[in-house]
Amino acid sequence: MRHDIPLRCDCGTLAGVALGVAPSTGCRVVCYCRDCQAFARFLARPGITDEWGGTDIFQIAPARVRLTAGTDALSCVRLSDKGMHRWYCGECKTPVGNTLSPRIPFVGLIHSFMDHRNDGRERDAALGKPLGYVQTKFAVGNVSSRPRGTSPLRVIARSVRLLGTAWLSGAGSPSAFFDDRTHVPRATPRVLQPDERRAL
Repeated sequence: MRHDIPLRCDCGTLAGVALGVAPSTGCRVVCYCRDCQAFARFLARPGITDEWGGTDIFQIAPARVRLTAGTDALSCVRLSDKGMHRWYCGECKTPVGNTLSPRIPFVGLIHSFMDHRNDGRERDAALGKPLGYVQTKFAVGNVSSRPRGTSPLRVIARSVRLLGTAWLSGAGSPSAFFDDRTHVPRATPRVLQPDERRAL
């Protein structure tokens, strides 16, 4: 069954809703890549990553994400001039999600922005269990205790299917992150300089 999940930053300034969420409408992954860990360090707030440096992400079509309040607080950083657009609340530094470009119908919502407990459900019930734990070679410590049965191939297959469906259905717009006409980011990205990136 699909549910609408409230979206809210920690300070309550930035809010919205993820529409029609179910395990089948997205792809939940835990990513341990260096860039996701660097983003967490850039925001400098607890609770973004797990004990091994992994970020819990739910990949979904942009049209399913609506920001309804506090959009002036929406901020963006890119770890390099070709890096992903990484969105967050400029007031409290709650991470919002990641996007590749305005032409790719994809947003990876980060768990700390999803208020899935608002209707009494735990994360696994709302989003399904993670399909995969990716880039674990960059994990901090040993993640061998993670649940079995997850596969990068399943993640790739699900992501490709979701992207294909979004392209065919036009679910890349409306977008909470890019202007639908000009494709300009709704917040001017701060692009980190190489020395800033290295420091993270």
